[in-house]
Amino acid sequence: MIWFRPSVVDRARALPYRSRVAVILAAAAAVLVISFFVPPIPQDPAYHNFADQRAFWGIPNFGDVVSNAPFLVVGGLGLVVLFRRAARAENRPDPLWLSFVVYFAGVGLVAFGSAYYHLDPNNGTLFWDRLPMTIAFMALFAAIIDDRIDDRTGPILLPLLVGLGMVSAIYWHLTEQAGHGDLRFYAVVQFFPMLAVPLICLLFPPHRLDCRYLVMMLGLYALAKVCEHFDAGIFALLGHAVSGHTLKHLFAAMAALMALPMLRH
Repeated sequence: MIWFRPSVVDRARALPYRSRVAVILAAAAAVLVISFFVPPIPQDPAYHNFADQRAFWGIPNFGDVVSNAPFLVVGGLGLVVLFRRAARAENRPDPLWLSFVVYFAGVGLVAFGSAYYHLDPNNGTLFWDRLPMTIAFMALFAAIIDDRIDDRTGPILLPLLVGLGMVSAIYWHLTEQAGHGDLRFYAVVQFFPMLAVPLICLLFPPHRLDCRYLVMMLGLYALAKVCEHFDAGIFALLGHAVSGHTLKHLFAAMAALMALPMLRH
């Protein structure tokens, strides 16, 4: 275990299985309850005002549009690898394999959704950016639960979690159209897995997924969010060559790519 001292890991995993599961469920319930006490969060209109708005070859916001191409490459590569492995395997593909198929499909769709959004940034196009991201987030979360906690829940958790992720984006979109936007549910879907995954890794041992690459994946995604936050500052620091949001896309695609070496089997 990379994140925790061995003694801490040993004590945590010595707890009864049901107690460890209860910890994860309690964390999920706590986040959900807290979200209901937070006032509705509308989308900030300033979010769409990205630093690099230059157009090249007739493409507006060129840097933020074309930097989505790596998502398509990663998604396509992941699907090719998975289906080639399935073709060579003697056994029927299992739920973990299916979770990663959905994950890489979601990553590939992010390329189209995000590029479409950055051609004309507004709340309406942002929905098509966020929808495939929820698919990828939730499919990966389902895979981690399948590998670490209970491999019998895959057929149930995958459609349930992906469905919840999509509903969170749809709910935000509908509330924005109604004039009272609410990002709370979407925020829970996006950020709760980042809280839950380290906790799951502390409490449950890995089976088929290499957690070292999971650490790198989360680290790169955190770096992507930092670049997103400091979009204009990074753009100025780099002499208006590359913006923070463009770098966000590249680091996020690198994070998505870590799922390939993570699949040890």
